[in-house]
Amino acid sequence: QVRMVESGGGPVQAGDSLSLSCGPSPASSGVADVGWFRQPPEREREFVAAINYSGNKPQYADSVKGRFTISRDNAKNTVTLQMNSLNPQDTGVYYCAVTAVATPDPNKYYFWGQGTQVTVAS
Repeated sequence: QVRMVESGGGPVQAGDSLSLSCGPSPASSGVADVGWFRQPPEREREFVAAINYSGNKPQYADSVKGRFTISRDNAKNTVTLQMNSLNPQDTGVYYCAVTAVATPDPNKYYFWGQGTQVTVAS
């Protein structure tokens, strides 16, 4: 079973920063383009950010652009989501997933993690 593993979630206050990381399991598994999605309480899963293999073509949802930064270190087989200026609307379970071509469409992703909870207090 190939899956992604997320880490770094937790409770924070509005205005705080948080860094999420993900990588494949098994660790030797190849990873193409990677996306981050989140599911807030009582809402559907939504796109957050994505990045291509080379790391030079990031994509961001309008709600996080300018606050979040997605990056990757292929030598470590790790993708990072740096989240700054967090607000309560950022609360949700964050998922990392793999696709052939980065896109906001979650249906195009085929390897998913279990998610990591991010809770932003007001």
